[in-house]
Amino acid sequence: MQPKRPSKTYSRAKPLPERVLGPDGREPLAVGKVLAHPDGFGFLETGDGLGDIFLGADTMRNALNGDTASVQVTGTDHRGRREGEIVEVLQRALTHTVGVLHFRDKTWFVVARDTRIAQDIVVPKTKLSGAKDGDVVDVRITRYPSADEEPLGEITQVLGQPTDDGIEIEIALRQFDLPYEWPDAVLAAEKKLPKTVRKSDLPETRMDLRHLSFVTIDGETAKDFDDAVYAEKRRRGFRLMVAIADVSHYVKAAEAIDKEAYNRSTSVYFPRRVIPMLPEALSNEMCSLKPDVDRLALVCDIELNIDGKIVNYKFFPAVIHSRARLTYTQVWAWLSKTAEPTEPNHVAVLPDLEKLYRVYQALRQARDRRGAVDFESTETVIDFAESGKIERIRPSVRNEAHKLIEECMLAANECAAKFLLAAKMPTLFRNHEGPTPQKLEALRQFLSRHLISLGGGLTPTPADYAELAKLTANREDAALIHMLILRSMQQARYAPDNLGHFGLAFEAYTHFTSPIRRYPD
Repeated sequence: MQPKRPSKTYSRAKPLPERVLGPDGREPLAVGKVLAHPDGFGFLETGDGLGDIFLGADTMRNALNGDTASVQVTGTDHRGRREGEIVEVLQRALTHTVGVLHFRDKTWFVVARDTRIAQDIVVPKTKLSGAKDGDVVDVRITRYPSADEEPLGEITQVLGQPTDDGIEIEIALRQFDLPYEWPDAVLAAEKKLPKTVRKSDLPETRMDLRHLSFVTIDGETAKDFDDAVYAEKRRRGFRLMVAIADVSHYVKAAEAIDKEAYNRSTSVYFPRRVIPMLPEALSNEMCSLKPDVDRLALVCDIELNIDGKIVNYKFFPAVIHSRARLTYTQVWAWLSKTAEPTEPNHVAVLPDLEKLYRVYQALRQARDRRGAVDFESTETVIDFAESGKIERIRPSVRNEAHKLIEECMLAANECAAKFLLAAKMPTLFRNHEGPTPQKLEALRQFLSRHLISLGGGLTPTPADYAELAKLTANREDAALIHMLILRSMQQARYAPDNLGHFGLAFEAYTHFTSPIRRYPD
Protein backbone atom coordinates (compact mmCIF):
# COMPACT_ATOMS: atom_id res chain seq x y z
CA MET A 1 0.00 0.00 0.00
CA GLN A 2 1.49 3.33 -1.03
CA PRO A 3 1.73 6.11 1.57
CA LYS A 4 -0.71 8.94 1.00
CA ARG A 5 0.59 12.29 -0.10
CA PRO A 6 0.30 15.22 2.33
CA SER A 7 -2.63 17.48 1.53
CA LYS A 8 -0.30 20.45 0.98
CA THR A 9 3.03 20.09 -0.72
CA TYR A 10 5.47 22.19 -2.62
CA SER A 11 4.19 25.57 -3.76
CA ARG A 12 4.14 26.71 -7.38
CA ALA A 13 6.22 29.70 -8.41
CA LYS A 14 4.42 32.96 -9.24
CA PRO A 15 5.52 35.62 -11.74
CA LEU A 16 8.45 37.68 -10.49
CA PRO A 17 8.23 41.47 -10.12
CA GLU A 18 10.27 43.22 -12.77
CA ARG A 19 11.84 45.79 -10.43
CA VAL A 20 12.09 46.24 -6.71
CA LEU A 21 13.36 49.53 -5.24
CA GLY A 22 16.14 49.47 -2.69
CA PRO A 23 15.84 50.72 0.91
CA ASP A 24 16.46 54.32 -0.19
CA GLY A 25 13.47 54.16 -2.52
CA ARG A 26 15.55 54.89 -5.60
CA GLU A 27 18.19 52.28 -6.30
CA PRO A 28 16.71 49.14 -7.90
CA LEU A 29 17.57 45.75 -6.46
CA ALA A 30 18.12 42.60 -8.49
CA VAL A 31 15.24 40.14 -8.24
CA GLY A 32 15.46 36.49 -9.17
CA LYS A 33 15.56 32.87 -8.15
CA VAL A 34 18.03 31.64 -5.55
CA LEU A 35 20.14 28.70 -6.70
CA ALA A 36 21.80 27.06 -3.70
CA HIS A 37 25.00 25.00 -3.78
CA PRO A 38 25.58 22.02 -1.44
CA ASP A 39 28.66 23.83 -0.03
CA GLY A 40 26.48 26.63 1.38
CA PHE A 41 26.96 29.46 -1.10
CA GLY A 42 24.60 30.23 -3.97
CA PHE A 43 23.67 32.45 -6.88
CA LEU A 44 20.78 34.70 -7.82
CA GLU A 45 19.48 33.85 -11.28
CA THR A 46 18.31 37.21 -12.63
CA GLY A 47 17.88 36.70 -16.36
CA ASP A 48 19.08 40.29 -16.91
CA GLY A 49 21.85 39.27 -19.31
CA LEU A 50 24.58 40.35 -16.89
CA GLY A 51 25.17 36.95 -15.35
CA ASP A 52 24.15 35.44 -12.03
CA ILE A 53 24.98 37.19 -8.76
CA PHE A 54 27.20 35.29 -6.31
CA LEU A 55 25.77 34.93 -2.80
CA GLY A 56 28.11 34.01 0.03
CA ALA A 57 27.32 31.40 2.68
CA ASP A 58 26.48 34.03 5.33
CA THR A 59 23.73 35.71 3.30
CA MET A 60 22.48 32.34 2.05
CA ARG A 61 21.45 31.51 5.64
CA ASN A 62 18.32 33.57 4.95
CA ALA A 63 17.13 31.56 1.95
CA LEU A 64 16.45 28.08 0.64
CA ASN A 65 17.03 26.77 -2.85
CA GLY A 66 14.37 28.02 -5.25
CA ASP A 67 13.27 31.03 -3.17
CA THR A 68 12.60 34.31 -4.93
CA ALA A 69 14.64 37.11 -3.39
CA SER A 70 15.73 40.71 -3.86
CA VAL A 71 19.49 41.21 -3.73
CA GLN A 72 21.68 44.27 -3.34
CA VAL A 73 24.80 44.07 -5.50
CA THR A 74 27.79 44.86 -3.27
CA GLY A 75 30.69 44.49 -5.70
CA THR A 76 32.58 41.98 -7.80
CA ASP A 77 34.86 39.11 -6.88
CA HIS A 78 38.31 38.27 -8.27
CA ARG A 79 36.66 36.55 -11.25
CA GLY A 80 34.68 39.64 -12.14
CA ARG A 81 31.38 38.13 -11.00
CA ARG A 82 28.82 40.33 -9.31
CA GLU A 83 28.46 39.68 -5.59
CA GLY A 84 25.46 40.54 -3.50
CA GLU A 85 23.52 40.21 -0.27
CA ILE A 86 19.94 39.11 0.13
CA VAL A 87 17.78 42.05 1.21
CA GLU A 88 14.46 40.19 1.39
CA VAL A 89 13.03 36.82 0.50
CA LEU A 90 9.94 37.71 -1.55
CA GLN A 91 8.53 34.23 -2.06
CA ARG A 92 9.30 30.86 -0.53
CA ALA A 93 9.64 27.93 -2.92
CA LEU A 94 9.18 25.07 -0.48
CA THR A 95 6.56 24.18 2.05
CA HIS A 96 7.73 20.56 2.46
CA THR A 97 10.87 18.58 1.89
CA VAL A 98 12.04 15.00 2.39
CA GLY A 99 14.96 13.90 4.54
CA VAL A 100 16.26 11.68 7.31
CA LEU A 101 15.37 12.43 10.94
CA HIS A 102 18.26 12.49 13.44
CA PHE A 103 18.59 12.96 17.20
CA ARG A 104 21.83 14.56 18.38
CA ASP A 105 22.71 16.63 21.46
CA LYS A 106 19.10 16.54 22.68
CA THR A 107 17.87 17.99 19.38
CA TRP A 108 15.69 16.43 16.69
CA PHE A 109 16.43 17.63 13.16
CA VAL A 110 15.94 16.59 9.53
CA VAL A 111 18.79 16.48 7.03
CA ALA A 112 17.19 17.09 3.63
CA ARG A 113 17.86 14.60 0.84
CA ASP A 114 18.18 17.57 -1.50
CA THR A 115 21.81 18.51 -0.84
CA ARG A 116 21.12 22.07 -1.99
CA ILE A 117 19.24 22.59 1.29
CA ALA A 118 22.28 23.11 3.51
CA GLN A 119 20.35 24.03 6.67
CA ASP A 120 19.15 21.29 9.01
CA ILE A 121 15.45 21.60 9.86
CA VAL A 122 14.91 21.45 13.62
CA VAL A 123 11.80 19.52 14.73
CA PRO A 124 10.30 20.13 18.20
CA LYS A 125 9.72 16.93 20.18
CA THR A 126 5.97 17.57 20.09
CA LYS A 127 5.99 17.61 16.27
CA LEU A 128 7.60 14.22 15.60
CA SER A 129 4.31 12.44 14.78
CA GLY A 130 5.76 9.13 15.94
CA ALA A 131 8.90 9.32 13.79
CA LYS A 132 12.09 7.75 15.12
CA ASP A 133 15.79 8.47 14.73
CA GLY A 134 16.86 7.33 11.25
CA ASP A 135 13.40 7.45 9.64
CA VAL A 136 12.89 8.93 6.18
CA VAL A 137 10.23 11.59 6.67
CA ASP A 138 8.26 14.30 4.95
CA VAL A 139 8.66 17.52 6.95
CA ARG A 140 6.59 20.68 6.67
CA ILE A 141 8.52 23.88 7.19
CA THR A 142 6.82 25.96 9.91
CA ARG A 143 9.50 28.63 10.29
CA TYR A 144 11.87 29.66 7.53
CA PRO A 145 15.56 30.37 8.15
CA SER A 146 17.01 33.76 8.92
CA ALA A 147 20.44 35.08 9.78
CA ASP A 148 19.85 34.25 13.46
CA GLU A 149 17.48 31.27 13.38
CA GLU A 150 17.49 27.83 11.84
CA PRO A 151 14.37 26.57 10.05
CA LEU A 152 11.76 24.71 12.10
CA GLY A 153 9.44 21.96 10.89
CA GLU A 154 6.93 19.29 11.79
CA ILE A 155 6.79 15.70 10.55
CA THR A 156 3.75 15.09 8.36
CA GLN A 157 4.58 11.60 7.15
CA VAL A 158 6.95 8.75 7.93
CA LEU A 159 8.03 7.10 4.68
CA GLY A 160 10.16 4.30 6.11
CA GLN A 161 13.81 3.43 6.57
CA PRO A 162 16.57 4.37 4.07
CA THR A 163 17.08 0.69 3.22
CA ASP A 164 13.41 -0.17 2.62
CA ASP A 165 12.41 -1.54 -0.80
CA GLY A 166 11.04 1.20 -3.00
CA ILE A 167 11.98 4.03 -0.62
CA GLU A 168 13.98 5.83 -3.33
CA ILE A 169 10.84 6.09 -5.44
CA GLU A 170 8.88 7.54 -2.53
CA ILE A 171 11.68 10.07 -1.94
CA ALA A 172 11.93 11.00 -5.64
CA LEU A 173 8.18 11.57 -5.91
CA ARG A 174 8.29 14.13 -3.14
CA GLN A 175 11.71 15.62 -3.78
CA PHE A 176 10.81 16.44 -7.38
CA ASP A 177 7.19 17.28 -6.57
CA LEU A 178 5.70 14.67 -8.88
CA PRO A 179 1.90 14.63 -8.61
CA TYR A 180 1.26 10.98 -7.78
CA GLU A 181 -2.22 11.35 -6.27
CA TRP A 182 -5.29 12.42 -8.18
CA PRO A 183 -7.27 15.52 -7.16
CA ASP A 184 -10.82 14.84 -5.99
CA ALA A 185 -12.23 16.47 -9.14
CA VAL A 186 -10.32 13.98 -11.32
CA LEU A 187 -11.45 11.00 -9.23
CA ALA A 188 -15.06 12.19 -9.57
CA ALA A 189 -14.68 12.60 -13.34
CA GLU A 190 -13.05 9.17 -13.63
CA LYS A 191 -16.06 7.49 -12.03
CA LYS A 192 -18.27 8.86 -14.80
CA LEU A 193 -16.17 7.39 -17.61
CA PRO A 194 -17.69 4.49 -19.57
CA LYS A 195 -16.30 0.97 -19.27
CA THR A 196 -16.95 0.03 -22.91
CA VAL A 197 -17.48 1.76 -26.24
CA ARG A 198 -21.17 2.71 -26.48
CA LYS A 199 -23.42 3.16 -29.49
CA SER A 200 -23.58 6.87 -28.71
CA ASP A 201 -19.79 6.98 -29.26
CA LEU A 202 -20.22 5.85 -32.86
CA PRO A 203 -21.87 8.54 -34.98
CA GLU A 204 -21.87 8.19 -38.74
CA THR A 205 -18.82 10.46 -38.97
CA ARG A 206 -16.69 7.88 -37.10
CA MET A 207 -15.29 5.29 -39.50
CA ASP A 208 -15.91 1.66 -38.56
CA LEU A 209 -12.62 -0.22 -39.07
CA ARG A 210 -13.33 -3.16 -36.79
CA HIS A 211 -13.07 -5.55 -39.74
CA LEU A 212 -9.39 -4.69 -40.29
CA SER A 213 -6.59 -6.63 -38.60
CA PHE A 214 -4.99 -3.90 -36.50
CA VAL A 215 -2.34 -5.07 -34.03
CA THR A 216 -0.21 -3.44 -31.35
CA ILE A 217 3.53 -4.16 -31.15
CA ASP A 218 5.32 -3.11 -27.95
CA GLY A 219 7.84 -4.28 -25.38
CA GLU A 220 7.12 -7.21 -23.08
CA THR A 221 6.47 -4.99 -20.06
CA ALA A 222 4.25 -2.39 -21.77
CA LYS A 223 0.87 -1.81 -20.12
CA ASP A 224 -0.56 1.13 -22.07
CA PHE A 225 -0.96 0.81 -25.83
CA ASP A 226 -1.07 4.17 -27.62
CA ASP A 227 -0.95 2.96 -31.20
CA ALA A 228 -2.01 0.12 -33.46
CA VAL A 229 -0.95 -0.49 -37.07
CA TYR A 230 -2.34 -2.10 -40.22
CA ALA A 231 -1.08 -2.28 -43.81
CA GLU A 232 -2.34 -3.30 -47.24
CA LYS A 233 -0.51 -3.87 -50.53
CA ARG A 234 -1.84 -1.70 -53.32
CA ARG A 235 -1.25 -1.91 -57.06
CA ARG A 236 1.11 1.07 -57.06
CA GLY A 237 2.35 0.96 -53.49
CA PHE A 238 0.97 0.52 -50.00
CA ARG A 239 -1.66 1.71 -47.59
CA LEU A 240 -0.47 2.22 -44.00
CA MET A 241 -2.90 2.98 -41.22
CA VAL A 242 -1.69 4.16 -37.83
CA ALA A 243 -4.45 4.26 -35.22
CA ILE A 244 -3.89 6.43 -32.14
CA ALA A 245 -6.03 6.29 -29.02
CA ASP A 246 -8.71 9.00 -29.30
CA VAL A 247 -8.00 10.59 -25.93
CA SER A 248 -9.80 13.80 -26.86
CA HIS A 249 -13.11 11.93 -27.05
CA TYR A 250 -12.95 11.35 -23.31
CA VAL A 251 -10.80 14.29 -22.16
CA LYS A 252 -12.37 17.66 -22.85
CA ALA A 253 -10.34 20.87 -22.85
CA ALA A 254 -10.18 22.76 -19.54
CA GLU A 255 -12.05 20.07 -17.61
CA ALA A 256 -10.57 18.38 -14.53
CA ILE A 257 -8.78 15.49 -16.26
CA ASP A 258 -7.35 17.79 -18.93
CA LYS A 259 -6.05 20.28 -16.36
CA GLU A 260 -4.33 17.53 -14.38
CA ALA A 261 -2.85 15.97 -17.54
CA TYR A 262 -1.49 19.40 -18.50
CA ASN A 263 0.01 19.74 -15.03
CA ARG A 264 1.66 16.30 -15.21
CA SER A 265 2.76 16.76 -18.86
CA THR A 266 3.95 13.14 -19.23
CA SER A 267 3.71 9.77 -17.59
CA VAL A 268 6.73 9.04 -15.38
CA TYR A 269 8.16 5.53 -15.30
CA PHE A 270 9.89 4.01 -12.28
CA PRO A 271 10.92 0.39 -11.74
CA ARG A 272 7.70 -1.53 -11.08
CA ARG A 273 5.66 1.67 -10.89
CA VAL A 274 4.19 4.23 -13.28
CA ILE A 275 2.88 7.69 -12.44
CA PRO A 276 0.43 8.03 -15.35
CA MET A 277 -0.53 11.28 -17.05
CA LEU A 278 -4.14 10.11 -17.31
CA PRO A 279 -6.24 8.18 -14.76
CA GLU A 280 -6.00 4.42 -15.11
CA ALA A 281 -9.58 4.16 -16.37
CA LEU A 282 -8.21 5.88 -19.49
CA SER A 283 -4.49 5.04 -19.62
CA ASN A 284 -4.96 1.32 -18.94
CA GLU A 285 -8.48 0.85 -20.25
CA MET A 286 -10.59 3.04 -22.57
CA CYS A 287 -7.62 4.78 -24.20
CA SER A 288 -5.42 1.70 -24.34
CA LEU A 289 -5.75 -0.16 -27.64
CA LYS A 290 -6.04 -3.56 -26.01
CA PRO A 291 -6.84 -6.65 -28.11
CA ASP A 292 -10.30 -8.16 -28.52
CA VAL A 293 -12.21 -5.02 -27.46
CA ASP A 294 -13.58 -2.06 -29.37
CA ARG A 295 -11.60 1.13 -28.96
CA LEU A 296 -12.05 4.65 -30.27
CA ALA A 297 -9.11 5.92 -32.32
CA LEU A 298 -7.87 8.74 -34.48
CA VAL A 299 -6.47 7.20 -37.66
CA CYS A 300 -3.74 8.48 -39.93
CA ASP A 301 -4.42 6.80 -43.28
CA ILE A 302 -1.30 7.04 -45.44
CA GLU A 303 -0.86 6.22 -49.13
CA LEU A 304 2.72 5.31 -50.08
CA ASN A 305 4.23 4.65 -53.47
CA ILE A 306 6.44 1.62 -54.07
CA ASP A 307 9.51 3.67 -53.06
CA GLY A 308 8.07 4.55 -49.66
CA LYS A 309 7.25 8.17 -50.48
CA ILE A 310 4.07 9.57 -48.93
CA VAL A 311 1.79 10.60 -51.79
CA ASN A 312 -1.41 11.21 -49.80
CA TYR A 313 -2.78 11.06 -46.28
CA LYS A 314 -5.93 11.80 -44.31
CA PHE A 315 -7.04 11.81 -40.68
CA PHE A 316 -10.39 10.66 -39.35
CA PRO A 317 -11.99 9.34 -36.15
CA ALA A 318 -12.61 5.60 -36.15
CA VAL A 319 -13.44 2.59 -34.05
CA ILE A 320 -11.04 -0.37 -34.24
CA HIS A 321 -10.81 -3.86 -32.76
CA SER A 322 -7.19 -4.91 -32.28
CA ARG A 323 -6.56 -8.55 -33.18
CA ALA A 324 -3.48 -9.10 -31.01
CA ARG A 325 -1.12 -7.56 -28.48
CA LEU A 326 2.29 -8.50 -29.88
CA THR A 327 5.87 -7.93 -28.73
CA TYR A 328 8.92 -6.89 -30.72
CA THR A 329 10.57 -10.19 -29.90
CA GLN A 330 7.64 -12.25 -31.18
CA VAL A 331 7.18 -10.28 -34.38
CA TRP A 332 10.83 -10.34 -35.41
CA ALA A 333 11.11 -14.05 -34.66
CA TRP A 334 8.19 -14.71 -37.01
CA LEU A 335 9.35 -12.32 -39.73
CA SER A 336 12.92 -13.64 -39.64
CA LYS A 337 11.62 -17.22 -39.77
CA THR A 338 13.41 -18.23 -36.56
CA ALA A 339 10.05 -19.17 -35.01
CA GLU A 340 6.48 -19.80 -36.09
CA PRO A 341 3.36 -18.42 -34.41
CA THR A 342 1.30 -21.09 -32.64
CA GLU A 343 -1.74 -19.28 -31.25
CA PRO A 344 -4.64 -19.02 -33.73
CA ASN A 345 -4.88 -15.21 -33.56
CA HIS A 346 -1.13 -14.91 -34.16
CA VAL A 347 -1.28 -17.24 -37.14
CA ALA A 348 -4.16 -15.18 -38.52
CA VAL A 349 -2.27 -11.86 -38.39
CA LEU A 350 1.06 -13.13 -39.79
CA PRO A 351 0.19 -12.23 -43.43
CA ASP A 352 -0.64 -8.68 -42.27
CA LEU A 353 2.66 -8.48 -40.40
CA GLU A 354 4.48 -9.45 -43.58
CA LYS A 355 2.74 -6.58 -45.41
CA LEU A 356 3.77 -4.22 -42.60
CA TYR A 357 7.35 -5.40 -43.01
CA ARG A 358 7.29 -4.56 -46.72
CA VAL A 359 5.97 -1.10 -45.84
CA TYR A 360 8.81 -0.70 -43.35
CA GLN A 361 11.41 -1.67 -45.97
CA ALA A 362 10.00 0.94 -48.37
CA LEU A 363 10.00 3.61 -45.64
CA ARG A 364 13.61 2.78 -44.73
CA GLN A 365 14.66 3.18 -48.34
CA ALA A 366 12.94 6.57 -48.43
CA ARG A 367 14.67 7.51 -45.18
CA ASP A 368 18.06 6.65 -46.66
CA ARG A 369 17.34 8.61 -49.83
CA ARG A 370 16.46 11.79 -47.98
CA GLY A 371 19.63 11.46 -45.89
CA ALA A 372 18.23 11.06 -42.38
CA VAL A 373 20.86 10.49 -39.70
CA ASP A 374 20.74 6.99 -38.25
CA PHE A 375 22.91 5.55 -35.50
CA GLU A 376 22.99 1.98 -34.28
CA SER A 377 23.42 2.78 -30.59
CA THR A 378 23.29 0.22 -27.81
CA GLU A 379 21.01 1.06 -24.91
CA THR A 380 20.84 -0.76 -21.60
CA VAL A 381 18.01 -2.49 -19.76
CA ILE A 382 17.97 -2.82 -15.99
CA ASP A 383 16.40 -6.00 -14.62
CA PHE A 384 14.99 -5.78 -11.11
CA ALA A 385 14.36 -8.52 -8.59
CA GLU A 386 10.96 -8.76 -6.89
CA SER A 387 12.44 -6.82 -3.97
CA GLY A 388 13.10 -3.87 -6.29
CA LYS A 389 16.89 -4.26 -6.16
CA ILE A 390 18.92 -4.22 -9.36
CA GLU A 391 19.54 -7.77 -10.50
CA ARG A 392 21.54 -7.11 -13.66
CA ILE A 393 22.20 -4.54 -16.36
CA ARG A 394 22.21 -5.88 -19.91
CA PRO A 395 22.31 -4.45 -23.43
CA SER A 396 18.95 -3.87 -25.08
CA VAL A 397 18.54 -5.84 -28.29
CA ARG A 398 16.96 -3.62 -30.93
CA ASN A 399 15.57 -5.71 -33.78
CA GLU A 400 13.78 -4.97 -37.04
CA ALA A 401 10.37 -5.02 -35.35
CA HIS A 402 11.42 -2.01 -33.24
CA LYS A 403 12.44 -0.20 -36.42
CA LEU A 404 9.20 -1.21 -38.16
CA ILE A 405 7.08 0.52 -35.52
CA GLU A 406 9.46 3.46 -35.38
CA GLU A 407 9.14 4.10 -39.13
CA CYS A 408 5.34 3.83 -38.97
CA MET A 409 5.23 6.38 -36.13
CA LEU A 410 7.63 8.72 -37.93
CA ALA A 411 5.42 8.65 -41.01
CA ALA A 412 2.29 9.42 -38.97
CA ASN A 413 4.05 12.23 -37.09
CA GLU A 414 5.27 13.78 -40.34
CA CYS A 415 1.75 13.65 -41.78
CA ALA A 416 0.37 15.28 -38.62
CA ALA A 417 2.85 18.16 -38.96
CA LYS A 418 2.00 18.65 -42.63
CA PHE A 419 -1.72 18.55 -41.88
CA LEU A 420 -1.46 21.17 -39.15
CA LEU A 421 0.70 23.41 -41.34
CA ALA A 422 -1.73 23.17 -44.24
CA ALA A 423 -4.66 23.93 -41.94
CA LYS A 424 -2.75 26.87 -40.41
CA MET A 425 -3.59 25.57 -36.94
CA PRO A 426 -1.46 26.66 -33.96
CA THR A 427 0.53 23.70 -32.75
CA LEU A 428 3.78 22.62 -31.15
CA PHE A 429 6.34 21.38 -33.64
CA ARG A 430 9.18 19.09 -32.63
CA ASN A 431 12.14 21.00 -34.04
CA HIS A 432 15.69 19.75 -34.37
CA GLU A 433 18.14 22.29 -35.70
CA GLY A 434 21.52 21.60 -37.23
CA PRO A 435 24.88 22.18 -35.55
CA THR A 436 26.01 25.57 -34.30
CA PRO A 437 29.23 26.91 -35.85
CA GLN A 438 31.07 26.37 -32.56
CA LYS A 439 29.98 22.75 -32.17
CA LEU A 440 30.62 22.05 -35.84
CA GLU A 441 34.20 23.37 -35.55
CA ALA A 442 34.81 21.27 -32.42
CA LEU A 443 33.55 18.16 -34.22
CA ARG A 444 35.70 18.81 -37.29
CA GLN A 445 38.79 19.24 -35.11
CA PHE A 446 38.13 15.92 -33.40
CA LEU A 447 37.50 14.14 -36.71
CA SER A 448 40.63 15.57 -38.30
CA ARG A 449 42.77 14.08 -35.52
CA HIS A 450 41.35 10.68 -36.51
CA LEU A 451 41.78 11.32 -40.25
CA ILE A 452 38.02 11.51 -40.80
CA SER A 453 36.17 14.28 -42.58
CA LEU A 454 32.60 15.56 -42.57
CA GLY A 455 31.27 16.87 -45.86
CA GLY A 456 29.15 19.94 -46.41
CA GLY A 457 31.60 22.68 -45.53
CA LEU A 458 30.06 25.31 -43.23
CA THR A 459 26.54 23.97 -43.76
CA PRO A 460 26.56 20.16 -43.65
CA THR A 461 23.27 18.50 -44.47
CA PRO A 462 21.66 15.54 -42.72
CA ALA A 463 22.92 13.44 -45.63
CA ASP A 464 26.51 14.49 -44.82
CA TYR A 465 26.02 13.36 -41.25
CA ALA A 466 24.38 10.13 -42.39
CA GLU A 467 27.30 9.37 -44.67
CA LEU A 468 29.76 9.99 -41.83
CA ALA A 469 27.80 7.67 -39.52
CA LYS A 470 27.77 4.99 -42.20
CA LEU A 471 31.52 5.27 -42.92
CA THR A 472 32.44 4.99 -39.24
CA ALA A 473 29.91 2.31 -38.24
CA ASN A 474 32.45 -0.54 -38.18
CA ARG A 475 35.29 1.27 -36.42
CA GLU A 476 36.32 0.23 -32.92
CA ASP A 477 35.71 3.78 -31.73
CA ALA A 478 32.36 4.06 -33.54
CA ALA A 479 30.41 4.56 -30.28
CA LEU A 480 32.61 7.51 -29.31
CA ILE A 481 32.45 9.08 -32.76
CA HIS A 482 28.69 8.73 -32.98
CA MET A 483 28.25 10.22 -29.51
CA LEU A 484 30.28 13.27 -30.54
CA ILE A 485 28.33 13.54 -33.80
CA LEU A 486 25.11 13.61 -31.79
CA ARG A 487 26.49 16.19 -29.38
CA SER A 488 27.45 18.46 -32.25
CA MET A 489 23.78 18.83 -33.13
CA GLN A 490 21.34 20.89 -31.09
CA GLN A 491 18.79 19.24 -28.85
CA ALA A 492 15.29 18.70 -30.20
CA ARG A 493 12.69 20.98 -28.63
CA TYR A 494 9.06 21.96 -28.86
CA ALA A 495 8.23 25.34 -30.41
CA PRO A 496 5.20 26.99 -32.05
CA ASP A 497 7.24 27.86 -35.14
CA ASN A 498 8.25 25.16 -37.62
CA LEU A 499 12.02 24.92 -38.02
CA GLY A 500 12.18 21.39 -39.41
CA HIS A 501 13.88 18.30 -38.05
CA PHE A 502 17.55 18.07 -39.04
CA GLY A 503 18.24 14.54 -37.81
CA LEU A 504 15.22 13.00 -39.50
CA ALA A 505 15.57 15.23 -42.58
CA PHE A 506 11.91 16.30 -42.32
CA GLU A 507 10.72 19.76 -43.35
CA ALA A 508 8.15 19.58 -40.54
CA TYR A 509 7.70 17.19 -37.66
CA THR A 510 5.56 16.94 -34.55
CA HIS A 511 4.56 14.39 -31.94
CA PHE A 512 1.19 12.74 -32.44
CA THR A 513 1.50 9.07 -31.60
CA SER A 514 1.61 8.91 -27.77
CA PRO A 515 -1.44 10.82 -26.49
CA ILE A 516 -1.85 8.59 -23.41
CA ARG A 517 1.53 9.46 -21.93
CA ARG A 518 2.68 12.72 -23.56
CA TYR A 519 0.52 15.85 -23.35
CA PRO A 520 1.86 17.61 -26.50
CA ASP A 521 0.54 14.66 -28.53
